[in-house]
Amino acid sequence: MTNWRIRDFHSADLDGILHLWETLKATNVEPVYALSEVLASCEKDHAVVAVQGDMVVGAAVGRAAHDQGWIVFLATLPEYRSRGIGTSLLAAVENRMAPHGLNKLSALMPESETRVEAFLSRGFALKKNLRYFERTIPVQRQELGALGQLGGRILARDLWENVAGMRREKELLERRLVLPLAEADLADEYGVVPPRAVVLFGPPGTGKTTFAKAIASRLEWPFVEVFPSRLASDPKGLAGALRETFLEIAELEHAVVFIDEVEEIASQRSGEPPSPLQGVTNELLKIIPAFREQPGRLLVCATNFIRALDTAFLRHGRFDYVIPIGLPDRQAREAMWQRFIPAPVVDDVDVELLVDRTGGFSPADIEFAARSASQRALEKSVYGEDSGGGAASTGSVSVRAAVRKGPSTEDYIDAIGDTRTTVSDEVHRDFLEDIDRLGRV
Repeated sequence: MTNWRIRDFHSADLDGILHLWETLKATNVEPVYALSEVLASCEKDHAVVAVQGDMVVGAAVGRAAHDQGWIVFLATLPEYRSRGIGTSLLAAVENRMAPHGLNKLSALMPESETRVEAFLSRGFALKKNLRYFERTIPVQRQELGALGQLGGRILARDLWENVAGMRREKELLERRLVLPLAEADLADEYGVVPPRAVVLFGPPGTGKTTFAKAIASRLEWPFVEVFPSRLASDPKGLAGALRETFLEIAELEHAVVFIDEVEEIASQRSGEPPSPLQGVTNELLKIIPAFREQPGRLLVCATNFIRALDTAFLRHGRFDYVIPIGLPDRQAREAMWQRFIPAPVVDDVDVELLVDRTGGFSPADIEFAARSASQRALEKSVYGEDSGGGAASTGSVSVRAAVRKGPSTEDYIDAIGDTRTTVSDEVHRDFLEDIDRLGRV
């Protein structure tokens, strides 16, 4: 006759679940699911416990998703094993999950698990030659609402790898920003305080926004872009809306927060009487120290005109680094052309010539020239060489005057010649001076 019984889980049983968990760990059995997941399923999904008197001696926890059920936790105290408790727990939790219309119930157990008999006796089949893969999702369910309100999103994981060229900048950002943030425990061992805020500066079109997104992608943190122009219409005013936005950001566990053209709200304060934007600058200067106290987040501000920023905005203690993002060097330009030229024709294009002809081009300029060349090649393929309306141009895209596979070197050279560069020589000289005067890496 048994002196234990099985009943539904109560909140008061949490200490008992924790004791079972610690007992498993003490016997060198590493549970598949984290303790936080097990406790969450106890409260929200399906859980039963075996008790003797008031003591929890075993537990089974299940989770249902559509027609698939999972056993996320099964444990009994060592002295209560071999009494059939595990089998009874599995039967009980399966009964609780049955109304969901499950057609499969599965369990993942560590290789060192010894309670295989409980599963076999309940009709579970042991699957051979299976491997278990796991990846942590960066945003938890409870954060999705706050992230959606902020207009934030999770970016594709390959953005960092897809940033063509710009090797020096990528290596600098990897070492200074990504490493201490992604390996916070290791950084702590070396006495490194992870960065909390950085400024990216450089001429227009050099990829500052792209780098900010790539950092978020590399860290697998949500990306939240703050648009001061949108906040300006808020009834609380720009300063109040900015404060409210950062309070909402504080609800996220991790985030890369991006403010582009930050000079619009952090320009030099001067003049009598003070301009309306001075109050916004003051508010931002108050927000940044509070933001820095919160781990697991990074503020990235970008500017094309770093000289316009208020002196107090850039001082030590607010921003860890002030990083220049300049025009791509020869190696970076080659990588960009290799990326933009269609694969079927890249071997037929004189890439070295394109690299020579695009010194002083920004990444945005190179992308524009590449897309323009592709458009020209498409029009030639469909309408013939006289794309302006010659004999081969009939107005029907079904008429093809020539068989072409893609843009030629000539198409690219023509497009490069017609591209107006974003960065003038004067702007580039000012940028080099700004690196010496204001850069901090």
